[in-house]
Amino acid sequence: MDNFFQHKARKRFGQNFLVDENIIERIVRAIGPKETDKLVEIGPGQGAITALLLDKCPSLTAVELDRDLIPMLQFKFRNYPEFTIIEKDALKFDFGSLAQGEGEQLRIVGNLPYNISTPLLFHLLSFRGKVKDMHFMLQKEVVDRLSAVPGAKSYGRLSVMTQYFCRVQGLFPVPPQSFRPAPKVDSAIVRLVPHQALPHPANDEALLERIVSVAFQQRRKTLRNALKPLFPELDPNQLPLDAGRRPETLSVKEYVELAEFCSKLTPSPDQPQ
Repeated sequence: MDNFFQHKARKRFGQNFLVDENIIERIVRAIGPKETDKLVEIGPGQGAITALLLDKCPSLTAVELDRDLIPMLQFKFRNYPEFTIIEKDALKFDFGSLAQGEGEQLRIVGNLPYNISTPLLFHLLSFRGKVKDMHFMLQKEVVDRLSAVPGAKSYGRLSVMTQYFCRVQGLFPVPPQSFRPAPKVDSAIVRLVPHQALPHPANDEALLERIVSVAFQQRRKTLRNALKPLFPELDPNQLPLDAGRRPETLSVKEYVELAEFCSKLTPSPDQPQ
């Protein structure tokens, strides 16, 4: 039966199946699943992590795009009645629909396809109010960006917006030989815990995101030059921060202060909303 369900990783889905049992066990220990948790796994692959998660928590929903993997997963975990597979593209799936009970929060885990990891992270952040925490396998470079501090080379839009919404903790690296096929990049595990109360709330989060995006598109420019296309009427001398600083030096708190100041200005109609 195992031979019947053999499945070759598909490049178009960004599949690299985790096969290192020591790493798998370490990931599950880091997640610390409990029997009462509402677990959601994105891209379970061949079920390597799924198996250990189900041993700890019988209520698990898997979101899988590759329809050819689904019969194998259904057979492998046929003795777990609370195991559910949803055949959907995670980038388009409404994860909030899985948190149905009063105050129910999801614990989301997954070995995320590296080719869509950044847009998928932003999609998942939109459901943060219904998420207790998230544990992901990502390209190490992405984990470095998520956890980067101001001034670091890897600090950017992803760092600022993720840290605005979440506490970010890089956990441990995962070498290429832990996968089949082995990817050409190093991987790492990251933990994201949405803030119950935002440390530095912005009155206009959409404006905050636009400012961060525009600033890092011009990351080598000073603030006065990076923001001018977005706010033509900007008087650099009125900024609450030194207009000669570069975008990569600002903390999350300072970006919120900048957004609050810019909310009084009229943005350029040529800039995307």
